This record gives sequence, structure tokens and C-alpha cells, in this order.
Amino acid sequence: MAMHRITAARKIDIARAALGATIAAAAFGAHSAANADSAPATAGQHLATSTSATTATTGTAGTADARPADHAAPRAHEETKISVTADQVLALARSQVGTSENAAGGGTPYQQWYAGSRRAAETIARDGGSPTAYLNAPWCAMFVSWVGEKTGARPQVGWDAYTVTYAKWFQANHRFGALAKPGAVVFFSWSGSKDLDDINHVGFVVKDNQNGTISTIEGNTGNGKVEERVRPKSQVVGYGYPEYAS
Repeated sequence: MAMHRITAARKIDIARAALGATIAAAAFGAHSAANADSAPATAGQHLATSTSATTATTGTAGTADARPADHAAPRAHEETKISVTADQVLALARSQVGTSENAAGGGTPYQQWYAGSRRAAETIARDGGSPTAYLNAPWCAMFVSWVGEKTGARPQVGWDAYTVTYAKWFQANHRFGALAKPGAVVFFSWSGSKDLDDINHVGFVVKDNQNGTISTIEGNTGNGKVEERVRPKSQVVGYGYPEYAS
């Protein structure tokens, strides 16, 4: 795809990405700033734990961190009965459109929920830091995790605050691929890289527009909100596939 001119909005997104990287690096020194949220929709790029990652077979933030210990063989679903559909997940995500962070980059229900979650405690035990660090941290992955939790689909959607670990959890559970499907968890790299370690952002796929773009619902966009977006597939690293009910 040809390079596009950088618009004013894009410049704002990139600036937010740099800020997100700084926050992530300061809060969690174990992760490099290069992996922190970037551009159009800065992602909540933080940690993950092998415990949750191995307890589900699909998820928005499960586990299977870059660390070898986190690549343990996946366990069975926390719940064997799968009753949540992709439409239900997307409906809740869409109901959050317009939710905005405060001037400090925090104040969202997703950050507040995640900071008090068991997943955050696992992440901190693995990487250090404190629960309060999540309160103003980039939150795109926390948004996806929250939607999974609130719909009852967390075992399928997973949970994490670090986009790279999130994608690797799907990959470790053999539920990562290149086909855009409604309800899939989409991982972006603004550079166009297809390397999971270069992931900058995450959201939900609404549909494949069949014209080289996808429609999405994402948290922590360049505007600091939950928004519906249209993204070029050239920026997609891959898709995680929650095991939804039919």
C-alpha cells in the first residue's frame, strides 16, 4: 500500500503513542517503550500472566507472554459451556463508544476494573509495578478485556493489558490468523510489520469491508476514546479468534 501523507490527526495519534510508551516504560520497566501503544489508537500495552493465558483457549488478553515460562501448554477452558456470541460482545463494545479518558489519560471504567482484577495481580507478580500504575496507563487492551469480562466471554476473549502478550496468548492457543471475522480481536502495528513483537494496538473487528479495510471498535484511540474506526488491513498484524457460541 502506498504511503499516505501524515495528517494532523495522525500526528496527534503518534504523539499520544509516544506518551503511552513513556507511561508503560515508567510503570513497567521490564517492557521496552518500543512496544508501547502507538498511533491512531494507542493501545493498552502492558503485561500478562501465564496463569490466565493457559487457562483459556482464546482471549483478549489471556497469556503466553514473551517469556518462555508463559508459553506453557494451554489448559482447558475455565468454563466448558460457551454461550456468548460475537454479536453480544460487539453490542457491549459499541455501547461504550464515546467513553473518554481524563486529562491524565485515566479515569475509564476499564482501567479501574483492570487495576483491581486478579489478572493485574498476576501481572504485577510477574513484571513488578503496582495496581495504581494501570489507572492512567494506555488502555486499549484493558477495554477489550473488560468487554470479555462483562459479557461472560473472558475464557474465550482472554484478558491482559499488554498487546504483545495478548496476541501471543491467542497464538499459543492456536487461535491466531489472518482472516478478519466479526468479533475477532485485531492486533495492529502502525509500521505495517507482521511481527507480534511490534504490535501497538488492539480492538474488535466489526466487519471486513472487502475493500482492503476493516471496521472496528477500539478503546484508547488517538482521541482518547472508545470509537468506531475504519482501518487499512496493511496495519493488521493478525487476528485472535475467541471461540464464540454460534
